[in-house]
Amino acid sequence: MSDFDQNTIQFNVADENEKFKTEVATMERNGTRKWVYAKKPSGKYTNYRSITSTLLLVLLVVLPFIKLPNGNPLFKFDVFNTNFILFGFPFFTTDFFLLAFGMIISVVFIILFTTVYGRLFCGWLCPQTIFLEFVFRKIEFLIEGDRSKQIRLDKQDWNEEKILKRGIKWFVFYLVSFFVTNIFVAYLVGVDALEKMIIEGPSEHSGMLIGIIIFSWLFYFVFAWFREQACTLVCPYGRFQGVLIDKKTIQVAYDFRRGEGENGRSKFRKAEDRKAEGKGDCIDCGQCVAVCPTGIDIRNGSQLECVNCTACMDACDDIMTKIDLPKGLIKYASEENIIEGKPFKVNGRLIAFTTILVAMILAMNVFLMNRSDVEVKFLQVPGKDFVIEGDYITNTLQYNLMNKTNQSYKLTVNVKSFKDGKTEILNEPNQYIIVKQGELKQGLIKIKIPKKDLTSYKVPVDLEIKEAKGKSIDDYVISFMAPF
Repeated sequence: MSDFDQNTIQFNVADENEKFKTEVATMERNGTRKWVYAKKPSGKYTNYRSITSTLLLVLLVVLPFIKLPNGNPLFKFDVFNTNFILFGFPFFTTDFFLLAFGMIISVVFIILFTTVYGRLFCGWLCPQTIFLEFVFRKIEFLIEGDRSKQIRLDKQDWNEEKILKRGIKWFVFYLVSFFVTNIFVAYLVGVDALEKMIIEGPSEHSGMLIGIIIFSWLFYFVFAWFREQACTLVCPYGRFQGVLIDKKTIQVAYDFRRGEGENGRSKFRKAEDRKAEGKGDCIDCGQCVAVCPTGIDIRNGSQLECVNCTACMDACDDIMTKIDLPKGLIKYASEENIIEGKPFKVNGRLIAFTTILVAMILAMNVFLMNRSDVEVKFLQVPGKDFVIEGDYITNTLQYNLMNKTNQSYKLTVNVKSFKDGKTEILNEPNQYIIVKQGELKQGLIKIKIPKKDLTSYKVPVDLEIKEAKGKSIDDYVISFMAPF
């Protein structure tokens, strides 16, 4: 072979191996869409993911219908009336600090989780992946068949078979999209409000109906056409991967040392000793590419488009079993594991990061659970000074009581830190403050402390807010003004 031919072959091989770095797997060189016909996966990890996805889909549908003994749903995100309920607890704009704390925890959680576990979330828990792979693709497999049949159907002319199959598929796709949209609306306005809108009919709620139709068509567009482009072109989480993962990050990876061997991969031949000939275990069957929902070749290493869905792991394990070679050519491992030829194992870093993640989740739950049912504030009235009334010094304060539950409260205010301290709620003859559900109640209250107990011009006074039945709701410390 001439030097020219040898150099040309080497150039073509290098160009073929490196082109994935400069090309999008789902796009042709001229910029047109390259449709991904993913083969139906099967295997251990696919079964695990099917169970996980089924549970999550059932929870998505069922949760809006679950009501707690206090009458609240588990979740409600009524942005129209700023009524938010998390785990049965109502939240209001006054709980902004919890939202801010939750956002900080979420950002830190994403950074740590991705650094340790890569895109595990994308493959197992992401709604985009769950809906696409375990709802819409399953419908597609049922109506059009597996990969080869879909390719054949796409290439053939618009005959009776193609019109019927595509028409049924698109119709079912939209029915699913419309159903899921209504479930999302149930999270927004509540099941009772949604049921009322359905009974009263579209004429009474035309605005909501238009919104449902628009969102259902958007949902349909994403899963009927846009599909994996949402992961590769839109989702920002994939971009984080490039800066957050390192050599220790666990991800779906191709064991290139074992797969390539000394002389590279080659087709399988019976009765050959691949190890003696220096051939890698990869037989270049292409099954890992055929099942990939984003159309990439995992053998090229970690890539932006990879969502760590494990389909290639199952496909490769199936081939390895058939040719009597060890499983795990594609596996969960870090780059460091593969380079050093060591199996994945739990290490100190993994334990430390996981502990931090769990601690952050627990901390957020503690904040949520310990939040007071009634938010209490006492403020000095501008321009009001202390008043001497006989043996007592009186301060007039403004109270702000925010009821964060769906029940009414009948409250009293007592001086807790001074035995002879008194309170007088103005404009409330029965000396009770009635705060209705979700109400912000404001008013004036007089705090009276004996002069003999005051030794400074500002004295901390502990006020106890109690239910009429005697249950303590909250404590609040004010700075009491005195003539000293």
